[in-house]
Amino acid sequence: MGSRFLGGRRIAPPAITPGMTAADLIDTTFMAYNSARLREAARLLTERCLEEDVTVGVTLTGALTPAGLGLSSLIPLIEAGFIDWIISTGANLYHDAHFGLGLSLHAGSPHANDVVLREEGVVRIYDILFDYRVLLETDAFFRRIIEEEEFQRPMGSAEFHYLCGKYLAERERQTGSRTRCLLSAAYEFGVPVYTSSPGDSSIGMNIAAKQLEGSRLTIDPGTDVNETASIVLSAKRSGGKSAVVIFGGGSPKNFALQTEPQIQEVLGISEKGHDYFLQVTDARPDTGGLSGATPSEAVSWGKVDPEQLPNAVVCYCDSTIALPLLTAYALTRHAPRKPKRLYDRRGEMMDLLRREYAAAQAAGTDSD
Repeated sequence: MGSRFLGGRRIAPPAITPGMTAADLIDTTFMAYNSARLREAARLLTERCLEEDVTVGVTLTGALTPAGLGLSSLIPLIEAGFIDWIISTGANLYHDAHFGLGLSLHAGSPHANDVVLREEGVVRIYDILFDYRVLLETDAFFRRIIEEEEFQRPMGSAEFHYLCGKYLAERERQTGSRTRCLLSAAYEFGVPVYTSSPGDSSIGMNIAAKQLEGSRLTIDPGTDVNETASIVLSAKRSGGKSAVVIFGGGSPKNFALQTEPQIQEVLGISEKGHDYFLQVTDARPDTGGLSGATPSEAVSWGKVDPEQLPNAVVCYCDSTIALPLLTAYALTRHAPRKPKRLYDRRGEMMDLLRREYAAAQAAGTDSD
């Protein structure tokens, strides 16, 4: 009788042929090491996360949008109904706005002389180069729109980004831009976009500058904490599941995963954790940082349902490699989904969270 450990798929891939699709390449030749983890991630995404009853949250860290991944990957996923809500660094949203404003970024060399670049007014993000005026024009756009009356109040980052997306979509329409940006696509499809550190980007810096002039706009992180928790709770209470798809790590990863401790630990509402966990990262787990923390560690915090731990994949890979491949795979292997338009349902989901919190508080009082 053979060993139970030898029941896996035999490693005997077919030869790669001209014209092979990315999805076929992943399925047939990604056999071991992190290529196998990427294949597992692709299948987890298409076979479980993209079922109709699953709410998919995506987190973004690292300079992904300046590399064009908003255009090539994230916007097509939104248009296919494969992303329901987003948590991103502010930098990704700011730099993606360059595309909606028709500003250009260029491929370059990571070995360029930075002193010379500075003298010539060129900014470098590793091997991405652009004119310093790109920053100034983008700053001017954000400063101009947040002068509008609808911005003159405290709000959560999802509402703020929705309003920004409205103005960016109109700018794209007026200019006939050949490129669009993530916020305008999210606005069109009702995808709420949050940032976990609203002051940690050029968008936040410009909000702060306008406050010196008397602007009443502030981004309220408490609103974001409760709204994101309500998205997860609503997904579960409707009989569905919650999936987190993490590119990188950092603060957006924690902000997505802390929704479950917020529900269970802080609000006292009975819940088990996210159902599906998919992460692409280059961070090691042994340094103790959140970016490298494994899904099994997340179980100990209540962030991931322990019964669903087999439905968790970590692929140690550069997101700029993995995200386009996962996008190509998902668009090839899964039909589009109807957009959930969670932005339009924020009030309804917050009402659910308030009711369950009140019930948990009352139950706790009764048991005292």
